[in-house]
Amino acid sequence: MDPMATCSNIESLPEDCVSAILSHASPQEACIFSLLTPTLRLVADSDIVWKSFLPSDYEHILSRAVNPLSLKFSSYKNFFHALCHPLILDGGKKMFKLEKRSGKKSYILSARELSVAWSSDPMFWSWRSTPESRFAEVAELRTTSWLEIEGKIRTKILTPNTLYGAYLIMNISHRAYGLDFAPCEVSIVTEKKVEKGKTYLYHKEENQLKMETLVKEEDNEGIPYPSKREDGWMEIELGEFFSGEGNVDVKMSLREVGYRLKGGLVLEGIEVRPKQV
Repeated sequence: MDPMATCSNIESLPEDCVSAILSHASPQEACIFSLLTPTLRLVADSDIVWKSFLPSDYEHILSRAVNPLSLKFSSYKNFFHALCHPLILDGGKKMFKLEKRSGKKSYILSARELSVAWSSDPMFWSWRSTPESRFAEVAELRTTSWLEIEGKIRTKILTPNTLYGAYLIMNISHRAYGLDFAPCEVSIVTEKKVEKGKTYLYHKEENQLKMETLVKEEDNEGIPYPSKREDGWMEIELGEFFSGEGNVDVKMSLREVGYRLKGGLVLEGIEVRPKQV
């Protein structure tokens, strides 16, 4: 098929028809489309097209922002790209952003938004600030024999009919101990499904240099270790779920009750983001 002939055929359509077609495409496809001809660029960059890529509840999301964005952007395309950058919500307890390619939502629940066993007791956990975190505080485990972390999110705030993954965002301090004793149980619980798995918090024979380059290694039993993130943190996949079209609670958890003292886990939060399929 001749690409120029195809462009010519599309350009012969009424502008509102082309806009309607692009509104059902993805942001990435609209950007590619805008490179074809100057005429098509005008349509592909139009407010009609880019407003359709915004989540239907974007005004509500902005109302929860710690530093609200102004709606006075020069175009909805610029506004969309602004929402692709992290936006802190709900008094600093959550972070929101859109995926640039798909326009789908992702969230990070801060450590303060999670249910962490004994987190209010300074004998077990300390709360502190760190320049590496996007939140005001992270939680550092001092010592415990019972590690249990749980987060909840409702599917109505996510992009419908999307496969999501949940990831614990963490690091290991230089004072870490006991984290390699036994694997943790991770789980995702919804109304219709319970998904369970296992993971290690720390490589059994890991030194700091290797930890910085570790990427989704597994032990001989197929139990994964934390993987390195681009932002300098590490993450553990807790599981995946399908958002559907309803409004249900999704519980995401990590649990290790080996009754051996452990410490040195630095917890930033849980990320819920669309999975690449």
